[in-house]
Amino acid sequence: LIQKHYPKANILGIDTRDLSHLRPSERTQFQQVRYTRTSFESVFRNHDFDTVLHLGRLSHTMDAAKRSNVNIVGTGLILQLAQQFAIKKVIILSTYHVYGAFADNAIFLNEDAPLRATLRFPELHDVIEMDQLATGFMWRHQQKVSTIVMRPCSIIGPRIKNAMSRYLMLPYMPIPMDYDPMFQFIYETDMARVILYSLNNVPTGVYNVAPTDTISIRDAKRIVGKPTIPSSLFALSLVAGAVNRSLWRIPNYLLDYLKYPCIIANNCLLEHLPKDVFQHTSRSAITKTCSLIT
Repeated sequence: LIQKHYPKANILGIDTRDLSHLRPSERTQFQQVRYTRTSFESVFRNHDFDTVLHLGRLSHTMDAAKRSNVNIVGTGLILQLAQQFAIKKVIILSTYHVYGAFADNAIFLNEDAPLRATLRFPELHDVIEMDQLATGFMWRHQQKVSTIVMRPCSIIGPRIKNAMSRYLMLPYMPIPMDYDPMFQFIYETDMARVILYSLNNVPTGVYNVAPTDTISIRDAKRIVGKPTIPSSLFALSLVAGAVNRSLWRIPNYLLDYLKYPCIIANNCLLEHLPKDVFQHTSRSAITKTCSLIT
């Protein structure tokens, strides 16, 4: 998408994973890099970057030490090098999970809402620390580096393999019988479009990223077409735990989002983006994802 809109741009994609399956082109290259200062500094020194998109974050399924090293140490290193090599713009992908799901959450959480996720789930500590690290850098260096921290809702799509995608595709979905929580879903190409427009149109700041509409988890289930395991809120953790042990792995923190609301406001971001930036609603994002996967 970026190459299409900026045909003269030279793009380098880096990752710790094997990238040999990706096909490079004249202006798009890929490089496997270890998360060390030496490796990253070499990349920055050998390329004249003007923009850095830091979109990678290890999930809860990884070893805690490795996850912390990549999410926190790796992010800090990238930000240091961005300052050292006079990068003009940095976009960092966080997540709405930093807010946490609580019964007393506001109907729509703004960007200045407290980050409370670790009050119940310490495994989200590295996610919050990464977000705070990026936000702190953003304010300290705003005169030299334009930094954007994005907190998207659940990103879904045929190429996305995150916790929410796995949950939606479970052959048996545990859902609360006495509560029908609302969710926001952003389709993968819409997320890419937001990042694309943010390169030139969005100023320094922290932004929630989500379509305006919401959808209940029951309606999402009907679209996906998977059976459910109705359970009371009290027993939901026990039921999900049994499913985890016998069938699938879903993070414990996700269960809180089935119990309590966590809906984010998008008005700050929409002030700077075209009206048609979101081509999919939460509902159509699920419908298209399912149609392409099945």
